[in-house]
Amino acid sequence: MNIVALDQLWVYLSGHPLVSLLATLVAFITASWLNRKMGGTPLLHPVILSIALLIGFLLLAGIDYSTYFEGAQFIHFLLGPATVALAIPLYDHLERVRAMLMPILLACCAGIVTAVGSTIGLAALMGAAPETLLSLAPRSVTSPIAMGIAEQVGGIPSLAAGLVLLTGSVGCALGPWILRLMRIEDPSVQGFTMGLAAHGFGTAHCFASMGAMAGAFAGLGMALTGLLTAFLLPLMTTLLGL
Repeated sequence: MNIVALDQLWVYLSGHPLVSLLATLVAFITASWLNRKMGGTPLLHPVILSIALLIGFLLLAGIDYSTYFEGAQFIHFLLGPATVALAIPLYDHLERVRAMLMPILLACCAGIVTAVGSTIGLAALMGAAPETLLSLAPRSVTSPIAMGIAEQVGGIPSLAAGLVLLTGSVGCALGPWILRLMRIEDPSVQGFTMGLAAHGFGTAHCFASMGAMAGAFAGLGMALTGLLTAFLLPLMTTLLGL
């Protein structure tokens, strides 16, 4: 097969949705392998490595995002069922959740107020524009909710999504170290903290490295933080005059 024929074949394949789906799966498998080779360090989280690999592939192949998403949407669709499925391991620890319900709710509200207040305060001191402040505010919740909240309060959804990824990667890198420093050994507390501070990244890290109970409570922390932030953030931004 000559070079012209190969080029024509690539032009045909690059516009096919299955190429994007295959590229996404290969990127994640490769990123997971690299992460394991590096000792499972959260500094090189598989999701972050996957993003870098996919960006490089799309640039080299000359594929725009809309074409890529035609194939990637099949994986994107599974995000909803995967999130709902987090309720299954949580059900196994239902009695413990009931016993800790009030501390969980209070901790979640305190975490949201701290995350939003510190983020807006620091960004405002650095001279960030109001639109940027409103995009930063929902950084501690999972991407779909953060984008919806940012749009609702007047922020930039795409910027909010990027900040969510950054927050999750930093949370995975620093969270376990902070928990060890504070000698927190209860897996339910570890998991809930990671889910609250690092949303989906923290939840995945807990299931992979901290055990089923930590993963279950991380899923609970992620879900509650997203739900309460959707209600509390518009009120907080109004009170702050944004």
